[in-house]
Amino acid sequence: MSITAEMVKQLREKTGAGMMECKKALTEANGDFDKAIEVLRKKGISAAEKRAGRVASEGIIGSYIHMDKIGVLVEVNCETDFVARTDDFRTLVKDIAMHIAAANPRYLSREDVPAEVIEKEKEIYKEQIKGKPEHIVDKIVEGKLEKFYNENCLLEQIFVKDPEQKKTIKDIVTETIAKLGENIVVKRFVRFQLGEEV
Repeated sequence: MSITAEMVKQLREKTGAGMMECKKALTEANGDFDKAIEVLRKKGISAAEKRAGRVASEGIIGSYIHMDKIGVLVEVNCETDFVARTDDFRTLVKDIAMHIAAANPRYLSREDVPAEVIEKEKEIYKEQIKGKPEHIVDKIVEGKLEKFYNENCLLEQIFVKDPEQKKTIKDIVTETIAKLGENIVVKRFVRFQLGEEV
């Protein structure tokens, strides 16, 4: 299948990748648009992993207020002030703040979940599946713990604006890293809800 300039242009607009990368991805995917996006994402993810070690000390603190009842502040860092001022970066920060308001994560990542919370969860799960054969108890507990991380850790939550319910917050951060070419780190967040106990 011949790859047209229009196809390359459309893929570039959708992904933000360079012209040559888009053409290569379309060629590799035999003109299949969705497969080409997947090819670029895989390459972007590896590019993002290379950037992960770089220091991200610039960035912005984003905010989101929902109907004067829920308020969110989130700090997202990048490597340069230039990237911090781009629309793509600011959109990412705004989307993350809005997601926090909607999804109410308790922790930033699974590494931030205190050990005592994990132990308590495991205890509860074991109680729930009492009587099951011993050899499957650990697998069930691990599965339930994964679900706990997916529901309570910001980076592992499914992004609320993703209509297909496939992308996590970590995925959208990785896509933005691939697009902007800088390391991006969600540093911390706080969520306030009117009338909520501290």
